[in-house]
Amino acid sequence: MTAAAVGPRTRAFSQVDVFTDEPFLGNPVAVVLDGDGITDRDMARLANWTNLSETTFVVPPSSAEADYGLRIFTPGGEIPFAGHPTLGSAHAWLEAGGVPRSPGRLVQECPLGLIDVRRSGNGLIFRAPDLKRDGPLDSTHLDRIARGLGIGRERIVAHQWVDNGPGWAAVQLATAEEVLALDPDDRHMGDLMLGVVGAHPEDSPVAFEVRAFAMPAGVREDPVTGSLHAGIAQWLIRSGVAPRCYRAGQGSRLRRQGVVTIEAHDTEVWVGGRSSTCVRGTVDV
Repeated sequence: MTAAAVGPRTRAFSQVDVFTDEPFLGNPVAVVLDGDGITDRDMARLANWTNLSETTFVVPPSSAEADYGLRIFTPGGEIPFAGHPTLGSAHAWLEAGGVPRSPGRLVQECPLGLIDVRRSGNGLIFRAPDLKRDGPLDSTHLDRIARGLGIGRERIVAHQWVDNGPGWAAVQLATAEEVLALDPDDRHMGDLMLGVVGAHPEDSPVAFEVRAFAMPAGVREDPVTGSLHAGIAQWLIRSGVAPRCYRAGQGSRLRRQGVVTIEAHDTEVWVGGRSSTCVRGTVDV
């Protein structure tokens, strides 16, 4: 006698737009607010179906310090950490009535570890996790990046590993205008998880422009990318290129208007932005 098949369950669901003051101009994340009991296969299937850069599942935490656990999936599979899903999921959890164990401090548990989230004047803000890999890129990797971006290697003015889980490498171009003009060649982007940053003129509303290319995750170009900004901020602040507090833009080439706020306090870098819920309902998983 075989066990009866277990059918889908109706679960609370939100779609949250992150890193924007105006809804529909940031980066959306799909949030399943009750992910307990969903199989890995069904999580991956739903993430592939939503076709967003990330879909998250709120689950019970294993750590007594955490308020909730979070699993994060791209269309290509699960990743250990990501920034805009962290902020969007925290926003949805709080909006659904979640109460942090410690007032003013929310703790998310994900495969990378415990991530602190708190409120700020610009919405929610998370503490950038320590880099798993840093230091300059090697010559072979730089050659691949230049080919993928369709530029001469001499136009890369600085470079660094800024990997806090997803595998990010980053290169700096001379100006934001150069960053926005890039038209990468998919044939050469291959397995690159790549961020590109360039400075805006001093009188601009944002200090830097960032673009993120994540072909291994199934995302040709991500609209706004919190994990990448976290790594880039740690790099640029440490090297003296960026001030300890600044704002960066992302998404213009995708007709978005993402704005990411960076704040450095002592040795910690915090990454934040505004979020708004655009879809509320249920999903059967």
